[in-house]
Amino acid sequence: MGYRQEYEKWCEASYIDERTKEELLALTDEAEIEDRFYRNLEFGTGGLRGVIGAGTNRMNIYTVRLATQGLADYILSQDGADRGVVIAYDSRRMSPEFSREAALVLNANGIKTYRFESLRPTPELSFAVRELHAIAGIVVTASHNPREYNGYKVYWEDGAQITPPHDKNILEAVAKVTDISAVKTMSKTEARAAGLYKDIGEKIDDAYIREVKKQSIHPDIIREAAADFTIVYTPFNGTGNKPVRRILKELGFEKVHVVREQEAPDGEFPTLPYPNPEAPEAWELALALAKKVDADIVLATDPDADRLGVYCKDTKTNEYIPFTGNMSGMIIAEYILSELDNLGVMPTHPALVETIVTTDMAKQVAKNYGVDVVEVLTGFKYIGEQIRLFEENQTYHYIFGLEESYGCLAGTYARDKDACVAVMLLCEAAAFYKQRGWSLWDAMCDMYERYGYFREGLFTMTLPGKDGEEKRNGIMDAARANPPETMAGKKVLAVRDYASGIRRDLITKEESPTGLPKSNVLYYELEDDFWCCIRPSGTEPKIKYYYGVKGSSIEDADGLLASMKEDVIKLGE
Repeated sequence: MGYRQEYEKWCEASYIDERTKEELLALTDEAEIEDRFYRNLEFGTGGLRGVIGAGTNRMNIYTVRLATQGLADYILSQDGADRGVVIAYDSRRMSPEFSREAALVLNANGIKTYRFESLRPTPELSFAVRELHAIAGIVVTASHNPREYNGYKVYWEDGAQITPPHDKNILEAVAKVTDISAVKTMSKTEARAAGLYKDIGEKIDDAYIREVKKQSIHPDIIREAAADFTIVYTPFNGTGNKPVRRILKELGFEKVHVVREQEAPDGEFPTLPYPNPEAPEAWELALALAKKVDADIVLATDPDADRLGVYCKDTKTNEYIPFTGNMSGMIIAEYILSELDNLGVMPTHPALVETIVTTDMAKQVAKNYGVDVVEVLTGFKYIGEQIRLFEENQTYHYIFGLEESYGCLAGTYARDKDACVAVMLLCEAAAFYKQRGWSLWDAMCDMYERYGYFREGLFTMTLPGKDGEEKRNGIMDAARANPPETMAGKKVLAVRDYASGIRRDLITKEESPTGLPKSNVLYYELEDDFWCCIRPSGTEPKIKYYYGVKGSSIEDADGLLASMKEDVIKLGE
């Protein structure tokens, strides 16, 4: 069926509500109609992510119901109906409605649901799945995407986002559900009466907060430094406001200033061009408040509170310096590993887990403390998977996991990145270093001196729509067929093609397995610890180019990084 026929079917079908039909009938741009109906919104290995609106290629109650029916079919095949599914949602538009529709489809299939009565952070959903011994979890969120997006992420019983074999099996189950009118649903009243629809909240909150606070290493230092340590925090109109402020208060931080305009949940994000802590323009109000109150540290969590952004005051210049996700992750890793080592409580067989596009400084930090490093594909679900595998195989003791995109996790109470625990540990580390007379920037400079001046960058090309999808595929095909010989004056030594699972040494011509699951990712190994990685985004219509260098100073590394970016841009031309 062509896009036009699908469009007309939605305009006429009795199971489509009148408001949706009005939205569709008001469309006059044929290209817009095509974009909404040329395909079904893809249910990837993590779930759904798309622009909110009517159509098969949009996030709406019908695409959510369709995906949930497929998930329900798979859960029933795994005899998981009685164990149930935990459901959470963030502050975005339609998040409460989508989460409710998902619950009622599951209920209509005889599957219990435990739905948070109001918005909660994604990492609390991960925790709750394990706490309630549920078979699966759903969180309705588009994370840090623009305001017009929403999404739907699926978790399995270990609390991590779905990984093999469940991701592929659920994808196949969803693909089999093609008729929206055949999806089962029921009323909330009926679901409650049948004992299938349950609200959850405060008890899970308390248990989650307790587990986060257990990751604190020196709560005594916080109490000593609290009166002389000033924090500015913004939840970006999302889910972090209550849990983050509660944790900081209960640990004893007294001077916490919240950006008023970005405090209340609001899916329109009225003062934010882009609710992403990676975007410099999103920090304008927080930095203005920081200068007003002379803050030591400035923090921002994204709408579902799994990513943390940081600015730190440089006491020498009184300027606020942005930390990348690599930098803040390394500060936390150094603090945890050094103090476990100093206190003599480092567990046996400790491991740090990072993605292939995370800073290579992590390997140096881990080596310094006798900690092994395990690398995984991009996506925190693979870090969560490793925690489970460590426990099942009794191979390693998980200490810390991080990815470059502002996400990390200390402890194993959750199996996804958690900005709440990252806030706590970063503030604790900052208080710890302040007692030494250091700012966090001083601590970061000390790490550069000891481990090397590692710097990393990210270049993104946005290519939306059907034409954009073809261009993204073409870029990956061209990169595979013609790898660069040099970048930033450094020779390309090897190419890892994770789609084929082969690493090819360009000097010796030898081939070997990458050792990781197959994925549409290319990784170039260069001389002198330089590298570049290319992959299409799994959540947005983008191609992402990650790259890293190692210099002799910050200035040298930044110059090399700029040179790398020039050559990276050429790859996409």
